[in-house]
Amino acid sequence: QLQLVESGGGLVQPGGSLRLSCTSSEIPLDYYALGWFRQAPGKEREEVSCISSDSTIRFYGDSVKGRFTTVRANADNTVYLEMNNLKPEDTAVYFCASGPAILSTIRRSSAYTTWGQGTQVTVSS
Repeated sequence: QLQLVESGGGLVQPGGSLRLSCTSSEIPLDYYALGWFRQAPGKEREEVSCISSDSTIRFYGDSVKGRFTTVRANADNTVYLEMNNLKPEDTAVYFCASGPAILSTIRRSSAYTTWGQGTQVTVSS
């Protein structure tokens, strides 16, 4: 079964930074769009960011715009989510997902066919 693996989550104080990684040993991530989503307890899954296969298209959710950045490291088959100025409301399980999304679908979770298990991010003092 094809897999994505997230890492880099943890506990951080408000205003701090974390870098999440999404990688795979089976999937060439630069062939597909890559999305980051998050889900907090009792809340619906929320878009965080997405990036097209060639990195020419990027979107960010309104709540993270200006603070989070998604970048590809194709040589390492890894996609990073750089998170700065973290806030308590960023606390959630963060998932990466890959799939053949196109411009009209890239922001929809339904466009992604392979998901990771998630990594917990907790922002608290």
